[in-house]
Amino acid sequence: MIKKPKFWNKKKPNFFAYLLMPFSQLVNFFNIVKKGKNFKFPNIKTICIGNIYIGGTGKTPLSIKVCQLLNKKNIRSTVLKKFYKEHKDEQLLISNKTNLISKINRKKCIENAIEKNYEFAIFDDGLQDKSIKYDLKICCFNSSNWIGNGCIIPAGPLREKTQAIKNFDIVFLNGPNKENENIKTKIFEINSNIKIFEGRYKVKNSEKLDKTQNYLAFSGIGNPENFYITLQEINLNISKYLTFPDHYNYKKLELDNIKKYANKNNLKIITTEKDYLRINKEFRQDLGYIEMDLEIVNEKQFLDLVSKK
Repeated sequence: MIKKPKFWNKKKPNFFAYLLMPFSQLVNFFNIVKKGKNFKFPNIKTICIGNIYIGGTGKTPLSIKVCQLLNKKNIRSTVLKKFYKEHKDEQLLISNKTNLISKINRKKCIENAIEKNYEFAIFDDGLQDKSIKYDLKICCFNSSNWIGNGCIIPAGPLREKTQAIKNFDIVFLNGPNKENENIKTKIFEINSNIKIFEGRYKVKNSEKLDKTQNYLAFSGIGNPENFYITLQEINLNISKYLTFPDHYNYKKLELDNIKKYANKNNLKIITTEKDYLRINKEFRQDLGYIEMDLEIVNEKQFLDLVSKK
């Protein structure tokens, strides 16, 4: 529950990154030696949507979208997510938009999905879990951040080396970025056979927001700067913007102070849908949120690839 250090997203490692590299080498060593039983489930197709860049890559919205698209094709599908107490925001978001199975480990999730006769199981996160042999592996990146400084945690934002792209079937780039063509070139240098797709986010409830008011905005997500950019793109007047760590558990005092500041300065309050769901219902009064929809470029081609049995 810490904010990402700013040096993680520098284009090159700086002094602090080099200082932490011995610890990164230790993390990389454990990645190499980590083994699992590699369970294969022939009675259901397993799709894992994850990342190697920590947080804010859009894996949860893509998991929801894939599940919705498959269900529209009358393919019984569900999203599976390993249960983490601090991730209740994502669990609520998924369960509000599609089917969710959440258990203490991914093997139990998939066993439950088979019991319920689902044909497809979409894992939200889990590319680093060696215990399951997935049928399809999708790695998400945020176009703006890409791989940050390219270092493994704690020197940088990566869970594992970029060479892990060799092991994936699809890379999904989230968000418009003029550097996407350069990113694609770098990806193909690692894995020439991989498929690359892109996604764009659209605000669904923009017309319901009062553009004449000034706002206090806050967020506790993986990439808070992206939320701020979105607010600017829909022409909201942001007088103050507060950021918190990803999956942050807001305290009563913090929420009270946010409301007091907004009232004192005649500001409306806006946050993300994930943050809104994470906050207790008693504090949601007077809070607005941005509802996003993911649009997949070349959606038919993507769905044809994903829905193959």
